[in-house]
Amino acid sequence: MPDSRPRMRTILLIEDDAENRRLTSSLLDSRDWKVLEAEDGQAGIELALKHRPDVILCDLLMPRSNGFQVCRAIRQQLQPTKIIMISGRDYEADRASAREAGADEYLLKPITWALLQSAIERVLPADRQPIAPGNDSREVSSSPASLKFWGVRGSIPVPGPTTVGYGGNTSCVEVRADGEIIILDSGSGIRSLGISLEREFGQQPIRLTILITHTHWDHIQGFPFFLPAYNEKNVIRVLGYEGALAGLSSILAGQMETPFFPVHLHDLSSNIAIEEIKEMEFNIRKVRVCAKFVNHPGICVGYRLYTSSGSIAYLPDNEPYELLKLHSRAHISAEEARAFATAERAKLVEFLDGCEVVVLDTQFTDEEYPQHLGWGHGSLSTVVSLALAARAQRLFLFHHDPEHDDRMIDDMVARARAQVATSGKSLLVEAAREGAEIRLGAAKAAS
Repeated sequence: MPDSRPRMRTILLIEDDAENRRLTSSLLDSRDWKVLEAEDGQAGIELALKHRPDVILCDLLMPRSNGFQVCRAIRQQLQPTKIIMISGRDYEADRASAREAGADEYLLKPITWALLQSAIERVLPADRQPIAPGNDSREVSSSPASLKFWGVRGSIPVPGPTTVGYGGNTSCVEVRADGEIIILDSGSGIRSLGISLEREFGQQPIRLTILITHTHWDHIQGFPFFLPAYNEKNVIRVLGYEGALAGLSSILAGQMETPFFPVHLHDLSSNIAIEEIKEMEFNIRKVRVCAKFVNHPGICVGYRLYTSSGSIAYLPDNEPYELLKLHSRAHISAEEARAFATAERAKLVEFLDGCEVVVLDTQFTDEEYPQHLGWGHGSLSTVVSLALAARAQRLFLFHHDPEHDDRMIDDMVARARAQVATSGKSLLVEAAREGAEIRLGAAKAAS
């Protein structure tokens, strides 16, 4: 006779944090789920297609395919499989993107069994419930690494007499290191950078790499006006992690479609390669790049560039994991929220540890921040505290709020320096200013 007992259900857990994976797996094992585990997005996709699990529990921020990309890839081939996205962040933009990518549920960390069981019951019919309750040989340049600010604002460009001191263009930073030109974000500041590069190189070809932290408009809006992209002599590589329903190439092309711009991305004359990155560590020839997912709506990363002169960290959009924000979640206690926030901050401190130059999102004053919880941006004292904890040598306040004039930014610098003095530690603090150029050797000498 055939066995009429219900078969054990299978769940695929895709989570890059080993401890979180262990804890969630133990919850499922104890309730008679067959658990498959993957430590990154690409491995998760492969396991899903091979084993066709009943449910997939997928983290949002992972290397080698983020949760949106995983969801999109699996949904195209495994329609019946239920996908539950998990994240430590509660942004409505993330929830909407998860739904658009094909997720059935969106849960907040830390995950409890009651929370997970409730989600599984919602997505699975009763008859499907479980039976029990890169390098090359190029020579390293002898010149010290340097960075130059071309755009320092967040949200929207704000030119005018009250912002002329620090500048009104949105995010764009140029790094020269070990023979490479690396551009961090392509906000409106990239227009002036492009003009400068064409003047500098003349008839010589320009080879450069653009690293996109995320595709919010203030970080990509300048790309259609980047002059080197219109010259066939140039080779441009654009790298980023974006991917919900549309990939990085589609998003960059979208802002150049006919209703918005007269020239399409595919009509640009230069040799442009746009790539979605899967790894969290890679090389741009001699420069090693490490990326880290940060606390901001959507897929957003910060970068740390390791050069022969030292390292540069660039986190233009990042909100601290505040207890107040986390404790608004009804399913966790204050102690759990505090533990989660502490662990996430420790990971960020480790990522920045010992960095020569850190460029950090400091959009709000401490007084402004409580009215902007959940916006995805940092506040002055938390940013200074983070740089001090990470033993950074030099901090640049960045992503200036469009409402902050030069006098306000001067005041924020003064308050930040007072905080450093009170700490008794060594940290140089400045506000990012358009046109300012910094050499890495100078950071160590000044400190």
